[in-house]
Amino acid sequence: MEDCVFCKIIKGEIPSEKVYEDEEVLAFKDIQPAAPIHILVIPKKHIANLLEVQEEDSYLISHIYQVINKIAKKLEIEKEGFRVIVNCGKDAGQEVMHVHFHMLAGRKLGAKIVG
Repeated sequence: MEDCVFCKIIKGEIPSEKVYEDEEVLAFKDIQPAAPIHILVIPKKHIANLLEVQEEDSYLISHIYQVINKIAKKLEIEKEGFRVIVNCGKDAGQEVMHVHFHMLAGRKLGAKIVG
């Protein structure tokens, strides 16, 4: 999508502090962190939200979770724990209409949900 901020980050048109990248996935630090560690993990394929995930995307979604595991080990947060959140739609707090996975860690997390 031309006006999608995450697509622009993927293309390098908007800078980001990358944590991980491969042919299918990009992970970078959130510019408005809700925790000391707040990483966004996104597919390079534009998928607006979870409702648009198709059967042919099942490998991609599985791969994203494998990437999340790699990032957790790289950042050494796997022992203390971390949270993964995916919002779907505006009422759920999804601000960018490109499916993305929030990784939160670095402190004890309460019940607050992030956008």
